[in-house]
Amino acid sequence: MSAQTQNDAARARRKRRIRGKVNGSSDRPRLSVFRSTNHIYAQVIDDERAVTLASASTMLKGVSTDGSKTEQAKAVGEAIAKACLASGIDKVSFDRNGFLYHGRIKALAEAARTAGLQF
Repeated sequence: MSAQTQNDAARARRKRRIRGKVNGSSDRPRLSVFRSTNHIYAQVIDDERAVTLASASTMLKGVSTDGSKTEQAKAVGEAIAKACLASGIDKVSFDRNGFLYHGRIKALAEAARTAGLQF
């Protein structure tokens, strides 16, 4: 088994374990984060209705793509917090989607907290 396959399998196990515990509701939707090699995406999901309530990524025009990937993740965290607060959402459950809580994932989460989201 290659190293990449092992990493993917480990992330899949972590993702299943996290999703068993973290659930989005209309009172407290789920903030799901996905990190690719070049971009980072965040969306707020109400799992009861299966609806995405807000989203932000480095692909959007309003999000700054200047600086390092960590700085871009901070910009996405601020953007998702603004979108949530504009929709009347102030509390979310954080779903790191199987990724380890460090680097870009941590930067996005801390920026969202600083901008006013509670989780």
